[in-house]
Amino acid sequence: MAAAGQGESERFEFYDLAPISASFRDEVLHGLSQRQKSIPAKYFYDDRGSQLFEAICELPEYYPTRTELALMRRYAGEMAQLIGPRSLLIEYGSGSSKKTRLLIEAASPAVYMPIDISRSLLVATGRELAQAYASLHVVAVCADYSKPLNLPDCTKHGYSSHVVYFPGSTIGNFDEAETRAFLGNVRQVIGEGGMFLVGVDLTKNPMLLHAAYNDAQGVTAAFNTNLLQRMNRELNANFDLAAFRHHAFYDSTRARIEMHLVSLTEQVVTVLGRQFEFQAGETLHTEISCKYGVEDFQRLAVTAGFKPEKVWIDDAALFSVHCLRSC
Repeated sequence: MAAAGQGESERFEFYDLAPISASFRDEVLHGLSQRQKSIPAKYFYDDRGSQLFEAICELPEYYPTRTELALMRRYAGEMAQLIGPRSLLIEYGSGSSKKTRLLIEAASPAVYMPIDISRSLLVATGRELAQAYASLHVVAVCADYSKPLNLPDCTKHGYSSHVVYFPGSTIGNFDEAETRAFLGNVRQVIGEGGMFLVGVDLTKNPMLLHAAYNDAQGVTAAFNTNLLQRMNRELNANFDLAAFRHHAFYDSTRARIEMHLVSLTEQVVTVLGRQFEFQAGETLHTEISCKYGVEDFQRLAVTAGFKPEKVWIDDAALFSVHCLRSC
C-alpha cells in the first residue's frame, strides 16, 4: 500500500492495493486453459483500453452513457436527498468520473473515494477533482472492486454515512451468482443502513443492443482486440490481431450481450512460454453485459440483503438508476 507522496495536495491521497500484473497473468493462463477460453472483462482497462472505452461512450450507437448522464442531470438532487450530505462516496470503476461530478455537486460528500484498476486515469482524475472542489477530500484507490475490499480508513475526515456509487451498467458484467457475491461485498463495505446507487441497463429491442456493441466506426472492435495487444505487451504473447474478429451478439434466453474474439484460422498462440491451440471459429469470450427488467433486478437485490428505495428511468425506458439500502 502506498499513500500520497510528498508535495501532493493535502486533500488528495492515493493507495495502490492491486497486484494487477500477477492477477492478469494468473487469470489469463487459467482462462486460456478452459474449454471455453475466456478473459475477465476487467482486464480491458489498461491505459489504451480506458481511452477506447471513453471513445465508445461518445458513439451515437452507444446509448447507456448519454442516457445515464441525462438521468443524473435530471435527478441528482433527488439522489442527494436520499443519500444525505457529508457522506463517504465510494465509486466503483470511476474512470473519468464525469457522472460523479453531478452527484458530488448535488450531495456535497465529505470524502470521494474513486476505485479503479487503471492507475494513471485514477490519479489524474482524482487530482483534478481535489482541485475542483475545495471542501472535498479525494482518496483514490487502485484495486479490483469485483473482490472483497479492505479500504483505507477515512474516519479522520468526519463523514456521516457510507455510499457506494456504481454507474455505467458495469454490474451487468457479472452473471447472477457473481452479482449476488458482488452485492454481498458492497454490503460489507457500506454496512447496515448504507446506500448503494447503481446504474442498470434495461431489457430492450435487440436491434438497439446489437448496434451499441457493433458500432459502425469499429471502436468496440478495437476495444475488444486491445485485450490481445495487452497480452502481447505484458505477457510476452504472440497473438496475431488480424487472425481474430470481434463478435458481439444478444442472447435472448439469458437477456445478455456476449462479446467474443473469433479465431479466423487454426492457430497456436504462445503466452509466457505456454502454447494454446485455437481451432478455426473457436472463440475467446471477453465480456457479458446482462440486461434487466426493473422488478427482476430489485428481486435480485432483495435476495442479497438490500431494500429498494427508489429507481429512476428515462422516458424511453432504456436505462435505470437504482437506490438500494443495506438491511
